[in-house]
Amino acid sequence: MKWYARWEFFALASAFFAGLTALFGKMGVMNINSNLATFIRTLVVLIMTTGILVWRQQWQWAGNTAMKTWVFLVLSGMATGLSWICYYRALSLGPVSKVAPIDKLSVAFAIILGVLFLGEHLTWQVVLGAGFIILGTAVIILF
Repeated sequence: MKWYARWEFFALASAFFAGLTALFGKMGVMNINSNLATFIRTLVVLIMTTGILVWRQQWQWAGNTAMKTWVFLVLSGMATGLSWICYYRALSLGPVSKVAPIDKLSVAFAIILGVLFLGEHLTWQVVLGAGFIILGTAVIILF
């Protein structure tokens, strides 16, 4: 399998772009209402995603998709929207060097939720890594 087709590549790219999101978001929210900034960001994501679907010829109606899938995608969208609204508000009020690490506590939350609701297995490496994330965030925001 090619390196650019692996999940690890996309996870690392996601982290890099999330870092850019923090930087550009902080710069962009300085002179605008954070909710309006979130709206603009959402429009850009919608346009980009539409372009990718058209370019890759993946545009298809999901009408025959199971209701359970729709429910979880809608809930995911709602969680994303709430996350973005809170994130941009935090960026408008605080320094990116503290807001972004607190936001990355989502990693620890995702691990916990994956174990509780998806039955994912905890290894000592995952526990240790999550612990370091939590500890690192605490050091950044408390000291």
